[in-house]
Amino acid sequence: MPQPDLIPTPAGPAFAPRYRDHDHDHPYGHDRPYGPRRDRGRPDVLPRNPYLRLFARPGTRAFTAGGLIARLPAGMFGVSAVIMIAAAYGSYALAGAVTATGLAVGSVTAPLIARLVDRYGQARVAVPAAAYAALGHLVLSLCVHERAPLWALFVTTAVTATAPNTGGMSRARWAHLLRDDPDALHTANAFEQAADELCFMLGPVLAAVLCSALFPEAGTLTATALFLGGVLLFTAQRSTEPPVAPRTPAGSPLRAPGTAPLLAVFLATGAVFGSMEVVTLAYVDGPVAGPVLALQAAGSCAAGLLYGRARRTVRLRTCLAAMTALMALPLLAASTGSLLALAAGLLVAGVATAPTMVTGMGLLQRLTPAARLNEGMTLAVTALLAGIAAGSASGGWAADHAPFPSSGFLVPLAAAAAALALASAFRVGGRHRQAGTTARCA
Repeated sequence: MPQPDLIPTPAGPAFAPRYRDHDHDHPYGHDRPYGPRRDRGRPDVLPRNPYLRLFARPGTRAFTAGGLIARLPAGMFGVSAVIMIAAAYGSYALAGAVTATGLAVGSVTAPLIARLVDRYGQARVAVPAAAYAALGHLVLSLCVHERAPLWALFVTTAVTATAPNTGGMSRARWAHLLRDDPDALHTANAFEQAADELCFMLGPVLAAVLCSALFPEAGTLTATALFLGGVLLFTAQRSTEPPVAPRTPAGSPLRAPGTAPLLAVFLATGAVFGSMEVVTLAYVDGPVAGPVLALQAAGSCAAGLLYGRARRTVRLRTCLAAMTALMALPLLAASTGSLLALAAGLLVAGVATAPTMVTGMGLLQRLTPAARLNEGMTLAVTALLAGIAAGSASGGWAADHAPFPSSGFLVPLAAAAAALALASAFRVGGRHRQAGTTARCA
């Protein structure tokens, strides 16, 4: 038995204090809940900032870095494909049809790949799926460069639809690591949404610069390298990968109570994003259209990070009501004819976007069985993409046929109102049974 140490004090020799040695009981190496501590000299003190506390967990920085690298090309592939196909074949209609084909095929394949991820694990499925998609992008670039027949473009772009949903896999890792800490999971979901906004804000700009400064295929080639490298780095972090859940007869996540109405809300929300992009580009119609449109993503990114620091979440219907109200600002600003007013309106309108998506994704995580989490979140992404496609078509039609230039901004406002109406009619966010318990959803 070790002898206690004596230390000098003003009153004479005294026993040195001994600390409890069961720090291993806490995931951070101490036995108190994280937060500010009096003994700031201890090495296990955690920062007050919730995002810094989030990334204090082992392995989180590495898989987050890989996920960000793999997600940045999501905003690059579409713009790069349009630029290189239009430059080679002289047809934006062809470029749009080819990219739409890849989007349509992806809406079918993405849930299937996510189901395989849930069944066999992220690394085992995501790596070959990403390699297959990367090969498709390379072949598509080669076909465009060699002016291949049109059918070859449609076939090769369908091959690229095997790309795994890296954002969904990243959220699944957070859900596994923070399954006993709902506040930290809320912060993680907010960070993931802000990361999505950042990637879709920077990706198109980077793609346009590469294609114009180097050669038309440069954007696709760079995006392919980033995508494959990011997936490899992400899947290499095996310590944070969720374990494969045992197979259960739960069936599709669509059968979970409340999931189908929530996906319908995601569909209408995607129409907000797709229509806003098209009508803004049509209204501005110039080189400043991109930066003006990026302000909405910037506002959403900032709001998402702030929302992640909040200790309480807001109900989904409240977020949708706020989004519907704020979507009226671009319409009012565009009616004035001022570009600065429109830019300010888009910046403020974007504030409601990230909180709505964070709350919706958090609700989906609670509704979806753990064994089907990747598939459930991929279904949400598929619903959003379908809504974006429908919103883009509706916004384009409105931009061409509206009696006034600002009338096109009625489409995203109507889509936001539709999302709110669906959430209210089906009581999305009410009481649903999850994993054998009854939980109140946000």
